[in-house]
Amino acid sequence: MNDVFWLDTGTGRPLVLLHGGYVDHGMWDDQIPVLASRYRVIAPDARGHGRSANATEPYRPTDDLAALLRHLGTGPAVLVGVSMGAGLAVDTALEHPDLVVAVVVTGAGTSEPYFTDPWTVQAMTAWHAAMAAGDLDASVEGFMAFAAGPHRTLADLDPRVVSRLRRMARSTMSKHAAGEPHLLVPVRDTWQRVAEIDVPVLAINGAADSPDHIAMAVRLAGAVADGRAVSIDGAAHYPNMERPATYHQALEDFLRTV
Repeated sequence: MNDVFWLDTGTGRPLVLLHGGYVDHGMWDDQIPVLASRYRVIAPDARGHGRSANATEPYRPTDDLAALLRHLGTGPAVLVGVSMGAGLAVDTALEHPDLVVAVVVTGAGTSEPYFTDPWTVQAMTAWHAAMAAGDLDASVEGFMAFAAGPHRTLADLDPRVVSRLRRMARSTMSKHAAGEPHLLVPVRDTWQRVAEIDVPVLAINGAADSPDHIAMAVRLAGAVADGRAVSIDGAAHYPNMERPATYHQALEDFLRTV
Protein backbone atom coordinates (compact mmCIF):
# COMPACT_ATOMS: atom_id res chain seq x y z
CA MET A 1 0.00 0.00 0.00
CA ASN A 2 3.05 2.28 -0.22
CA ASP A 3 1.74 4.18 -3.25
CA VAL A 4 -1.65 5.07 -1.68
CA PHE A 5 -2.13 7.72 1.02
CA TRP A 6 -4.90 7.52 3.58
CA LEU A 7 -6.00 8.96 6.91
CA ASP A 8 -7.25 6.56 9.60
CA THR A 9 -8.57 8.29 12.71
CA GLY A 10 -11.13 7.68 15.45
CA THR A 11 -12.62 4.43 16.69
CA GLY A 12 -15.90 2.64 16.17
CA ARG A 13 -17.83 1.59 13.11
CA PRO A 14 -15.68 2.12 9.97
CA LEU A 15 -16.75 5.04 7.79
CA VAL A 16 -14.87 5.54 4.52
CA LEU A 17 -14.88 9.01 2.93
CA LEU A 18 -14.24 8.95 -0.83
CA HIS A 19 -13.39 12.24 -2.54
CA GLY A 20 -14.40 13.51 -5.96
CA GLY A 21 -12.31 13.51 -9.12
CA TYR A 22 -9.33 15.89 -9.28
CA VAL A 23 -9.51 16.75 -5.58
CA ASP A 24 -8.36 14.75 -2.54
CA HIS A 25 -9.27 13.71 1.01
CA GLY A 26 -9.02 17.37 2.06
CA MET A 27 -12.54 17.92 0.71
CA TRP A 28 -13.67 16.13 3.89
CA ASP A 29 -11.83 18.42 6.33
CA ASP A 30 -15.12 19.67 7.82
CA GLN A 31 -16.40 16.11 8.36
CA ILE A 32 -13.33 14.21 9.60
CA PRO A 33 -12.98 15.69 13.12
CA VAL A 34 -16.73 15.57 13.76
CA LEU A 35 -17.20 12.00 12.54
CA ALA A 36 -13.99 10.72 14.17
CA SER A 37 -15.53 11.40 17.57
CA ARG A 38 -17.95 8.51 16.93
CA TYR A 39 -16.57 6.43 14.06
CA ARG A 40 -13.34 5.06 12.67
CA VAL A 41 -12.91 7.43 9.73
CA ILE A 42 -10.78 6.34 6.78
CA ALA A 43 -10.15 8.91 4.04
CA PRO A 44 -7.87 7.80 1.20
CA ASP A 45 -6.50 9.70 -1.76
CA ALA A 46 -7.36 7.80 -4.93
CA ARG A 47 -4.48 6.76 -7.16
CA GLY A 48 -3.24 9.77 -9.14
CA HIS A 49 -4.89 12.22 -6.72
CA GLY A 50 -3.58 14.23 -3.77
CA ARG A 51 -0.74 12.44 -2.01
CA SER A 52 -1.21 9.06 -3.75
CA ALA A 53 1.15 8.05 -6.55
CA ASN A 54 0.12 8.04 -10.19
CA ALA A 55 -0.68 4.67 -11.74
CA THR A 56 2.09 2.85 -13.57
CA GLU A 57 0.01 -0.09 -14.79
CA PRO A 58 -3.70 -0.78 -15.43
CA TYR A 59 -5.80 -0.65 -12.26
CA ARG A 60 -9.36 -0.48 -10.97
CA PRO A 61 -10.01 2.04 -8.16
CA THR A 62 -12.46 -0.39 -6.52
CA ASP A 63 -9.69 -2.98 -6.21
CA ASP A 64 -7.38 -0.35 -4.69
CA LEU A 65 -10.05 0.48 -2.11
CA ALA A 66 -10.78 -3.18 -1.36
CA ALA A 67 -7.06 -3.87 -0.86
CA LEU A 68 -6.82 -0.92 1.53
CA LEU A 69 -9.86 -1.96 3.60
CA ARG A 70 -8.56 -5.54 3.82
CA HIS A 71 -5.12 -4.25 4.79
CA LEU A 72 -6.74 -2.19 7.55
CA GLY A 73 -9.02 -5.05 8.63
CA THR A 74 -12.12 -2.87 8.67
CA GLY A 75 -14.70 -5.54 7.89
CA PRO A 76 -17.89 -4.21 6.27
CA ALA A 77 -17.83 -0.39 6.18
CA VAL A 78 -20.12 2.50 5.33
CA LEU A 79 -18.83 4.06 2.09
CA VAL A 80 -19.55 7.78 1.64
CA GLY A 81 -18.61 9.29 -1.72
CA VAL A 82 -18.98 12.51 -3.68
CA SER A 83 -18.94 12.48 -7.49
CA MET A 84 -16.11 10.11 -8.53
CA GLY A 85 -16.06 8.83 -4.95
CA ALA A 86 -19.77 8.01 -5.21
CA GLY A 87 -19.11 5.92 -8.30
CA LEU A 88 -16.27 4.18 -6.46
CA ALA A 89 -18.59 3.40 -3.53
CA VAL A 90 -21.15 1.84 -5.88
CA ASP A 91 -18.47 -0.10 -7.78
CA THR A 92 -17.25 -1.52 -4.48
CA ALA A 93 -20.77 -2.51 -3.39
CA LEU A 94 -21.00 -4.42 -6.69
CA GLU A 95 -17.49 -5.89 -6.91
CA HIS A 96 -16.60 -6.36 -3.20
CA PRO A 97 -19.98 -6.60 -1.39
CA ASP A 98 -18.41 -8.26 1.66
CA LEU A 99 -16.72 -4.92 2.46
CA VAL A 100 -19.82 -2.71 2.31
CA VAL A 101 -22.63 -2.29 4.86
CA ALA A 102 -24.17 0.92 3.42
CA VAL A 103 -23.53 3.49 0.67
CA VAL A 104 -23.97 7.27 0.60
CA VAL A 105 -23.63 9.06 -2.75
CA THR A 106 -23.59 12.72 -3.77
CA GLY A 107 -23.74 14.02 -7.33
CA ALA A 108 -23.39 10.66 -9.06
CA GLY A 109 -25.13 7.34 -9.53
CA THR A 110 -22.47 4.89 -10.69
CA SER A 111 -18.98 5.11 -12.20
CA GLU A 112 -20.61 5.27 -15.67
CA PRO A 113 -22.09 8.77 -15.85
CA TYR A 114 -24.06 10.11 -18.79
CA PHE A 115 -24.84 13.72 -19.64
CA THR A 116 -27.71 15.23 -21.64
CA ASP A 117 -28.37 18.58 -19.93
CA PRO A 118 -27.13 21.40 -22.23
CA TRP A 119 -25.29 23.34 -19.51
CA THR A 120 -23.56 20.21 -18.24
CA VAL A 121 -22.55 19.04 -21.73
CA GLN A 122 -21.13 22.47 -22.59
CA ALA A 123 -19.26 22.80 -19.27
CA MET A 124 -17.87 19.27 -19.55
CA THR A 125 -16.77 19.84 -23.16
CA ALA A 126 -14.94 23.08 -22.30
CA TRP A 127 -13.23 21.50 -19.30
CA HIS A 128 -12.06 18.41 -21.19
CA ALA A 129 -10.82 20.54 -24.10
CA ALA A 130 -8.66 22.53 -21.68
CA MET A 131 -7.24 19.32 -20.18
CA ALA A 132 -6.54 17.86 -23.64
CA ALA A 133 -4.68 21.06 -24.52
CA GLY A 134 -2.59 20.82 -21.35
CA ASP A 135 -3.76 24.25 -20.16
CA LEU A 136 -3.59 23.96 -16.37
CA ASP A 137 -5.26 27.29 -15.54
CA ALA A 138 -8.17 26.67 -17.93
CA SER A 139 -8.47 23.08 -16.68
CA VAL A 140 -8.83 24.24 -13.09
CA GLU A 141 -11.42 26.87 -14.02
CA GLY A 142 -13.34 24.37 -16.15
CA PHE A 143 -13.46 22.04 -13.17
CA MET A 144 -14.61 24.88 -10.91
CA ALA A 145 -17.73 25.46 -13.03
CA PHE A 146 -19.27 22.41 -11.36
CA ALA A 147 -18.67 23.84 -7.90
CA ALA A 148 -21.04 26.69 -8.80
CA GLY A 149 -23.45 24.63 -10.90
CA PRO A 150 -25.72 25.93 -13.66
CA HIS A 151 -27.65 28.47 -11.58
CA ARG A 152 -24.84 30.38 -9.82
CA THR A 153 -21.36 31.80 -10.29
CA LEU A 154 -18.33 31.23 -8.08
CA ALA A 155 -18.99 34.65 -6.53
CA ASP A 156 -22.09 33.12 -4.91
CA LEU A 157 -19.96 30.58 -2.97
CA ASP A 158 -18.03 31.02 0.25
CA PRO A 159 -14.56 32.16 -0.94
CA ARG A 160 -12.95 29.64 1.41
CA VAL A 161 -14.73 26.76 -0.33
CA VAL A 162 -13.68 28.10 -3.73
CA SER A 163 -10.07 28.43 -2.54
CA ARG A 164 -9.97 24.90 -1.11
CA LEU A 165 -11.39 23.34 -4.27
CA ARG A 166 -9.11 25.34 -6.56
CA ARG A 167 -6.04 24.40 -4.51
CA MET A 168 -6.86 20.67 -4.50
CA ALA A 169 -7.71 20.64 -8.22
CA ARG A 170 -4.48 22.43 -9.17
CA SER A 171 -2.44 20.07 -6.99
CA THR A 172 -3.90 16.92 -8.54
CA MET A 173 -3.99 18.23 -12.13
CA SER A 174 -0.33 19.22 -11.77
CA LYS A 175 0.50 15.53 -11.29
CA HIS A 176 -0.77 14.73 -14.79
CA ALA A 177 0.08 15.64 -18.37
CA ALA A 178 -2.00 15.84 -21.52
CA GLY A 179 -1.65 12.64 -23.53
CA GLU A 180 -0.45 10.46 -20.64
CA PRO A 181 -1.57 6.79 -20.87
CA HIS A 182 -5.06 6.12 -19.54
CA LEU A 183 -4.56 3.18 -17.18
CA LEU A 184 -7.85 3.20 -15.27
CA VAL A 185 -9.89 0.07 -16.04
CA PRO A 186 -13.63 0.74 -15.72
CA VAL A 187 -16.19 -1.46 -14.03
CA ARG A 188 -18.76 -2.31 -16.69
CA ASP A 189 -22.56 -2.64 -16.80
CA THR A 190 -22.98 -0.83 -13.49
CA TRP A 191 -26.44 0.54 -14.24
CA GLN A 192 -27.66 -2.90 -15.27
CA ARG A 193 -26.30 -4.35 -12.01
CA VAL A 194 -27.28 -1.79 -9.36
CA ALA A 195 -30.41 -3.74 -8.41
CA GLU A 196 -28.00 -6.34 -6.96
CA ILE A 197 -27.03 -3.87 -4.21
CA ASP A 198 -28.79 -5.10 -1.07
CA VAL A 199 -27.42 -2.60 1.47
CA PRO A 200 -29.07 0.74 2.34
CA VAL A 201 -28.27 3.59 -0.05
CA LEU A 202 -28.70 7.32 0.60
CA ALA A 203 -28.30 10.06 -2.02
CA ILE A 204 -27.49 13.51 -0.58
CA ASN A 205 -27.60 16.02 -3.43
CA GLY A 206 -26.95 19.73 -3.60
CA ALA A 207 -30.13 21.32 -4.96
CA ALA A 208 -28.04 23.67 -7.14
CA ASP A 209 -26.07 20.84 -8.79
CA SER A 210 -26.58 20.11 -12.49
CA PRO A 211 -29.79 18.23 -13.38
CA ASP A 212 -27.78 15.27 -14.71
CA HIS A 213 -25.78 14.80 -11.51
CA ILE A 214 -28.89 15.01 -9.34
CA ALA A 215 -30.87 12.67 -11.59
CA MET A 216 -28.21 9.96 -11.61
CA ALA A 217 -28.02 9.87 -7.82
CA VAL A 218 -31.82 9.82 -7.51
CA ARG A 219 -31.99 7.05 -10.14
CA LEU A 220 -29.56 4.96 -8.10
CA ALA A 221 -31.60 5.45 -4.91
CA GLY A 222 -34.72 4.34 -6.78
CA ALA A 223 -33.07 1.29 -8.34
CA VAL A 224 -31.90 -0.43 -5.15
CA ALA A 225 -34.03 -2.31 -2.64
CA ASP A 226 -33.44 0.19 0.19
CA GLY A 227 -32.73 3.62 -1.23
CA ARG A 228 -33.67 7.18 -0.39
CA ALA A 229 -32.69 10.67 -1.51
CA VAL A 230 -32.46 14.05 0.21
CA SER A 231 -31.59 17.49 -1.13
CA ILE A 232 -29.58 20.33 0.44
CA ASP A 233 -30.44 23.88 -0.57
CA GLY A 234 -27.69 26.41 -1.17
CA ALA A 235 -25.17 23.86 -2.46
CA ALA A 236 -24.19 22.34 -5.79
CA HIS A 237 -21.76 19.48 -6.45
CA TYR A 238 -20.03 19.67 -3.03
CA PRO A 239 -22.74 20.01 -0.37
CA ASN A 240 -20.43 18.58 2.30
CA MET A 241 -18.16 21.61 1.78
CA GLU A 242 -20.82 24.27 1.21
CA ARG A 243 -23.29 23.20 3.91
CA PRO A 244 -21.29 20.95 6.26
CA ALA A 245 -23.73 21.10 9.19
CA THR A 246 -26.74 20.22 7.02
CA TYR A 247 -24.80 17.48 5.24
CA HIS A 248 -23.62 16.05 8.54
CA GLN A 249 -27.18 15.96 9.89
CA ALA A 250 -28.43 14.07 6.83
CA LEU A 251 -25.55 11.61 7.12
CA GLU A 252 -26.05 11.02 10.85
CA ASP A 253 -29.82 10.54 10.41
CA PHE A 254 -29.05 7.82 7.85
CA LEU A 255 -26.29 6.17 9.91
CA ARG A 256 -28.67 5.77 12.84
CA THR A 257 -30.91 3.60 10.63
CA VAL A 258 -28.12 1.35 9.30
